[in-house]
Amino acid sequence: MSFLFPPAPTVSVPVVGQANRFPVHRIYCVGRNYEEHAKEMGFTGREPPFFFLKPADSLVVVDAGQTGIMPYPSLTHNLHHEIELVVAIGVGGKNISAADAAKHIYGYAVGLDMTRRDLQNEMKKQGRPWCIGKAFDHSAPIGPITPIAQAGDVNNADISLQVNGADRQRSSVAKLIWNVAETIEHLSAAWELQPGDLIYTGTPEGVAAVVAGDTLVGRVAVLGSLEIKIA
Repeated sequence: MSFLFPPAPTVSVPVVGQANRFPVHRIYCVGRNYEEHAKEMGFTGREPPFFFLKPADSLVVVDAGQTGIMPYPSLTHNLHHEIELVVAIGVGGKNISAADAAKHIYGYAVGLDMTRRDLQNEMKKQGRPWCIGKAFDHSAPIGPITPIAQAGDVNNADISLQVNGADRQRSSVAKLIWNVAETIEHLSAAWELQPGDLIYTGTPEGVAAVVAGDTLVGRVAVLGSLEIKIA
């Protein structure tokens, strides 16, 4: 098979303890999946889960112990951080029950859903899609994937984010409105999940703006940390 120009390389994420990397297919994100974050965004209650996507090449892949670089994006004056637990799918499927969800999980990672909040809010006002606020270049930093057998009790892990050493977000994965298994059940009813899919599961309260020069350190207790500098 020949192409008009060289195809883009496969986006991949390192795996803890392995030389083989995790090839990425799609990135799904869950909106407003912690109650206190939903409240700070002007919503309340356990609404049905909803999803948006980011392109695979929006990942900023950071190796263990390294500091990733994220350029401050164009068109915004209000770039927000959102620390998230990321689920890596290893076995695909459709209409997966919550009871069977763990069989489809390869592992977990620490991720950031970076958001051009001013652009997102403007799209909300106009009733238009959020893509310009969420799916831009470099909007999805991620650390190495820890295989599920090595990940410990992810579902009850502390999750936090510091900016320049000061706490911004601090909560527990146990406070997800829709837990990982329920999220996979809902998501797989809408799309057939594939090996290589990543699911950003939502962010707790405390989202706020960052500027060029800031250093962000996100943690999920059993998975380690993800460090990003805004260029």
